[in-house]
Amino acid sequence: MTVPNDSGSYIHGAGPREQARLSRLNDLINPPLLLELRPDPGARILDVGSGLGQFTRAMARAAGPAARALGIERDERQLAQARLWAAEAGESALAEFRRGDALDLPLRTEEWGGFDLAHARFVLEHVPDAVRVVRQMVRAVRPGGRIVLADDDHDVLRLWPEPPGVAALWRAYCQTYVRLGNDPAIGRKLVALLADAGASPTRNTTVFFGGCPGGSAFAAVVANLIAILGGAREAILGTGLIDAPTADAALAELGPWAQRPDAALWYVICWAEGIKPAL
Repeated sequence: MTVPNDSGSYIHGAGPREQARLSRLNDLINPPLLLELRPDPGARILDVGSGLGQFTRAMARAAGPAARALGIERDERQLAQARLWAAEAGESALAEFRRGDALDLPLRTEEWGGFDLAHARFVLEHVPDAVRVVRQMVRAVRPGGRIVLADDDHDVLRLWPEPPGVAALWRAYCQTYVRLGNDPAIGRKLVALLADAGASPTRNTTVFFGGCPGGSAFAAVVANLIAILGGAREAILGTGLIDAPTADAALAELGPWAQRPDAALWYVICWAEGIKPAL
């Protein structure tokens, strides 16, 4: 996950609080997403929008000692943290982190067409031209190479029993994407993006990201939702769809709601993959 092509198009920023949220989110979702990915042994991996690099390194580890990964990230703060954590883990040789734009991948001439796997997660929802990103990913892999996309479809969020005001707050949050020319419903379009970019879609699925009070991850999932909405407060108010007192009251409902024995949060991460056709 990343601060994408233009820092102005990512409403959460890349400050310490957001960095901490993203790191905790990696801890929650990396294991199930890695199970879906299953990189081949020795794979050459391109991670577009690599963010803090946690999943970049996880993919390379899963592919074995002969694997190598290249993470592309625009934000210098994310890059610095990714390189630091890789060094601290003794994995600097496992993954290279390079500054670059998802819309204009900084690959060397000899690197194009040389990757076995190109991966992007939570990137396409934040760019104004998602198919352009996927076309570059297709170009980056060898014939028969895999292109894997994981992203959000914000319409699927459901909380029950519904906490007062939260549905309206979430709708306003989704509108912040639209105002920037981005797409809060990109998840449902991932297969179409693969096809439009010249790949042959092979599989799509969803990865559950929700919970209820008896689940070990529930508190962390709710905390992530609160952090997302709280961090985007000014952008949400800028939509004009909700005023500050109403937004703040709705956000304050989430803590007590999560203590209910019957509370349930339903959400999924959309997943699609395809292959580059043989020449």
